[in-house]
Amino acid sequence: MRFLHTSDWHLGRSLHRVSMLAAQEAFLDHLVATAREQRVDAVLVAGDVYDRAVPPLPAVELFDDALHRLAGLGVPTVMISGNHDSPRRLGVGAGLIDRAGIHLRTSPADCGTPVVLADTHGDVAVYGLPYLEPALVRDEFGVAAAGHAAVIGAAMDRVRADLAARPTGTRSVVLAHAFVTGGEPSDSERDITVGGAAAVPAAVFSGVDYAALGHLHGCQRITDRVRYSGSPLAYSFSEAAHRKTTWLVDLGARGEVRAERVDCPVPRPLARLRGPLDTLLADPALARHETSFVEATLTDPSRPDEPLARLAERFPHVLSLLFEPDRPDAAPATYAQRLTGRTDQQIAEDFVTHVRGGRRPDERERAALREALQAARAAEV
Repeated sequence: MRFLHTSDWHLGRSLHRVSMLAAQEAFLDHLVATAREQRVDAVLVAGDVYDRAVPPLPAVELFDDALHRLAGLGVPTVMISGNHDSPRRLGVGAGLIDRAGIHLRTSPADCGTPVVLADTHGDVAVYGLPYLEPALVRDEFGVAAAGHAAVIGAAMDRVRADLAARPTGTRSVVLAHAFVTGGEPSDSERDITVGGAAAVPAAVFSGVDYAALGHLHGCQRITDRVRYSGSPLAYSFSEAAHRKTTWLVDLGARGEVRAERVDCPVPRPLARLRGPLDTLLADPALARHETSFVEATLTDPSRPDEPLARLAERFPHVLSLLFEPDRPDAAPATYAQRLTGRTDQQIAEDFVTHVRGGRRPDERERAALREALQAARAAEV
């Protein structure tokens, strides 16, 4: 059986306030064409279909069109909600459109109920594990630990129990949206540590033939059977070096996996340039980036006059301008740089410390901040 594994479309997202809608439309054209040309048996979408819980209307229209086209091809699509999606909104009408071969899995209660597909070698049970926020689903799964590994482990127990009751030789696929240990993140993914420890070991998916993952934006192989497709488009300059692809996965008669990458269309490449302004404006080796989206980091000892306007004359699609003076006493130049690698909890605690003149929050205050962040996350669902 042949699958096309994709995730993290983030429909409605922009790049530094530049709309990505046309690029997203081009990707979906490519997705439908690939499904047709490669004669895939199903499309797997591992979450973050939209970029936010209440997506803009053009993004909804784009999603609706893609589903109609896939259904028109007769290609079943199995799709889960990610941490950016609203499960309730994405799952509206799931029972009805299920009949058209579009299978939306957005409820934690349905983790152990697969979409059953079949080929000449028998059945393939496809299980959808939507993004599981520990604080919201721990009661559903009866787990004491409020961590991602605990709730995904409990969901996988349901998967394995259902699979054990099926005929011998039934092959299995799981879709999940999580941060799996060994994955390489970028600056684009929303932090999911608020609901508990974020990392999930790859071994949690043992017992199934293939785990189609979403959340991390770089296409990557954790094991032969556990893979991220990555996002089809770059949504931050930290993804400038990514090769954007989907996985074309062939599942053999005994569950053996063969996977190859299918390149996604690149509407406009991203480039990260660094150096003194005069060098960036004159270096002939940078000519290939003149049509790229550009992030420029200037290292001049002092800030040049009108740097953005001067850069735009050569690089008309420059979107981001940073300053990192090349001198020993230089401090991080941007607020974003100071936040890199820090969790929401750490940022909130640092803010409290700053406004109180250096006095850090005590344990009771840290707990209150943690609860507030969890409540904010729950409100997005």
